[in-house]
Amino acid sequence: MYLYKKTYVKNWRHMKPDELHKITIKKGGKTRKDIKPERISYIVEEVGYWRKFNALHNWFVQNCQGGVDECQQSDVSCEKLQELLEVLKNVQSLKPKDGEVTINEEKLEELLPTSSGFFFGGTDYDEYYFEDIDRTVKLLEELLKEDDQYDEYYYQASW
Repeated sequence: MYLYKKTYVKNWRHMKPDELHKITIKKGGKTRKDIKPERISYIVEEVGYWRKFNALHNWFVQNCQGGVDECQQSDVSCEKLQELLEVLKNVQSLKPKDGEVTINEEKLEELLPTSSGFFFGGTDYDEYYFEDIDRTVKLLEELLKEDDQYDEYYYQASW
């Protein structure tokens, strides 16, 4: 499960020197001649990676893929990432404190339900579920801090 950030870096003749991007691609310390920096329009970064976090995958399918799960690339707006962050923070607030035994599964089912399926991992609301929640909150907070108007995001899972 991957979240990618796609940043527009195309240089245009009308741009001021302080607006231009300098792009250098090297392999083994040597500049690659087969990749022309002036032809590069986007830089794509893998900014998120998860394994078997089926509740998150289900959220993307339901909220960004129109309910269709065919391992396709799906655009994810910054607004959707912010919405996801809020959901995750609400789930975090339901994490059992030390010594607590009960979990409000009904509320978790409402906010971010687990989903079963081939290679989807466990469906329990356990420590692994909450570890993935915590890690994803941190990741999204960082991403949304650095966002600029030319950034685009997309999600893709491969099973």
